Amino acid sequence: MFTGIIEETGIIEGISSKKNLSVLKVRAKKVLSGVKPGTSIAVNGVCLTVTGIKQNILVFDIMRETLMKTNLGALKPKSRVNLERALKANGRIDGHFVSGHVDDLGKVNTRITGENYIELRIHIKKNLMKYIVPKGSVCIDGVSLTVGEVKKTYFSVYLIPFTLEVTTLGDRKSTRLN
Repeated sequence: MFTGIIEETGIIEGISSKKNLSVLKVRAKKVLSGVKPGTSIAVNGVCLTVTGIKQNILVFDIMRETLMKTNLGALKPKSRVNLERALKANGRIDGHFVSGHVDDLGKVNTRITGENYIELRIHIKKNLMKYIVPKGSVCIDGVSLTVGEVKKTYFSVYLIPFTLEVTTLGDRKSTRLN
C-alpha cells in the first residue's frame, strides 16, 4: 500500500528483456533507506518487488502482464520515474491510499497551461470512467491527485508548481499514463 506522495524521481539505468519478463534498473537516493530484496517500491505507481540492490541501483523483475498494462515497457535509459516506498502502518498518511495495482493506461490528449498550474485532460477506457468522480482521488504515474472536471470522454487533474517540480508529470505532454 502506498500514498501517492512521491519521495523522489529515479533515473532508469537499464532495462533488459528475458523470456516472459524484463529486468529494470533504477538509480535512486532517498528510497534506498531501509530497502532490501523483497521490499515493495512503487515505480510510476506500479508496485514492484526489489530483486537486487547494487550500490544506488535498485533492480526489479517486471512480468509481461505488467509491461502490457502499464507504461513501464516504454521506459528507456535515462527516463525519469516516480518512486515511493511502501506505507508504514505506524506512519503519517498523506495523499490517498494507493494499491500499486494499475487498472489501465490513460492518455493525455490535452495539456493546458494556466498561471501557476497545468491542467491535464486524460482519456481512459469508457468502462473505467464510471469510477472517476469529481473531487475523488486518482493516481497517475504514482502521483496522488484530486480529480477536477469529469466529462463523458475525459477527466481533468490540475498540477500545482510543486507537483510539477518533484514528479515526472511536468514532463507529460501527449503520452500514456499509469
